[in-house]
Amino acid sequence: MTSFPHDEVLDQLRWRYAVKKFDTSRKIPADAWVKLEEALILSPSSYGLQPWKFFVVNDRGIREKLLPHSWGQRQIVDASHLVVFAVKADVGPADAERLVARSAEVRGIHPSVLDTYKNMMIGSLTRQTPEHVREWMTRQVFIAHGVFLTTAAMMGIDACPMEGFVAAQYDEILGLPAKGYRAVVIATAGYRAVDDANATLAKVRFRKSEIIETI
Repeated sequence: MTSFPHDEVLDQLRWRYAVKKFDTSRKIPADAWVKLEEALILSPSSYGLQPWKFFVVNDRGIREKLLPHSWGQRQIVDASHLVVFAVKADVGPADAERLVARSAEVRGIHPSVLDTYKNMMIGSLTRQTPEHVREWMTRQVFIAHGVFLTTAAMMGIDACPMEGFVAAQYDEILGLPAKGYRAVVIATAGYRAVDDANATLAKVRFRKSEIIETI
């Protein structure tokens, strides 16, 4: 197994920032984007349910429609790529069945081998209120969002995490409800503009002693 030098990993995390201005002339190469998509697929989630879908919006016209519902943030149209991280609207027993079927296919086993696991998942999903399940699944989407941002940094690709948008309008414009999903968070990715003043600002974080406590 190949591992990154520890200092190199930290250097990349220090290098990344929430890009405010992208270079509109630069696009993420297709082979690099494929790797970023693979990273999204590899994101962890509770029980491995993967209650999400990632909508990559390349259509310039659609991005222009989304811009007014994004607090006017130009990253929406200027970045190489825009990803809308969406959660499955109603996660329930059928999703546990789907995961078991896929697990059996990938691992070459009979689905019945996973009955105990399946019943545990179904129990967790049905014992809670629909509101609680929605909140739980929404939190999983943020895990994938973090994986995307970190992977992009490791690859030297700039990104900007964005919650400043009107999710209901995104849902309507992208037709997400009809597909069974709703927007949770977005990310733009590409390459920083040379005149983005934010690129040279010192990264502000609280002291380690204030945010890490060993018990």
